[in-house]
Amino acid sequence: MPENNQVNISIFPRQLLILSGSVLKVIACIIMLIDHTASLLLSQYQPALQPVIRILGRNYSIYQICRYVGRPAFPIFCFLIVEGFEHTHNRIHYGANLLLFCIISEIPWNIGMGRDLHYARQNVYYTLFFGFLTMCLIEYFEGKRLIQTFIMAVMVFFTAWFSADYSYRGYILLMIMYWLRKQRAAQALIACAWLKYEWTASFAFIFINMYNGKRGFIKSGVLKYAFYLFYPVHILCLILIREILFNTPVKF
Repeated sequence: MPENNQVNISIFPRQLLILSGSVLKVIACIIMLIDHTASLLLSQYQPALQPVIRILGRNYSIYQICRYVGRPAFPIFCFLIVEGFEHTHNRIHYGANLLLFCIISEIPWNIGMGRDLHYARQNVYYTLFFGFLTMCLIEYFEGKRLIQTFIMAVMVFFTAWFSADYSYRGYILLMIMYWLRKQRAAQALIACAWLKYEWTASFAFIFINMYNGKRGFIKSGVLKYAFYLFYPVHILCLILIREILFNTPVKF
């Protein structure tokens, strides 16, 4: 997307559009790491669960703060999926990559979050993949609103039944971001209203609206797949650290 088009749809002036797609990916990965560090490690460390600060009459622990900090990661990843859908030269290849990493990430996700190879919930790649698949189908049935609505309704129930991470709420957020991709102010407003159950996730739209439409430094196949791999690899690393520090058993 050319930079001047990005200026037209951002809620910020041109001077603040300083983040490329690659930088957004790095930001999302960092705050996801903070979130998962809290979920997998700090949740096992009793001092991290004790209140350390009081704001507006409510106590917060280090664990809670880290979880709040990590919430914006998912909306940023949703935005990046929409951008990927818009700009990829090969939708089949893009979707196949998402599905491949759904499968690759499942065992680390199950062990990390459920300590069980048969954990009931599925990893977030599935949520993103179902959203991407819906975008492809919506485009295929362009102009046929009844069919498009039926597809989205089926997918809402399917993501809830399949127990993909973030469930139907995450899927609906992704659809909000897709339908309003050319109306950034409306996208931020409606998505933030939808995210009232995870209000700190709304801070993602500050970063999203600083996007300048440029791809950035992640261009080669090696860096691209390193970004895909970050999700299962960082979970595996946290699992190993948890095992070393807390000796948490895994059911096989």
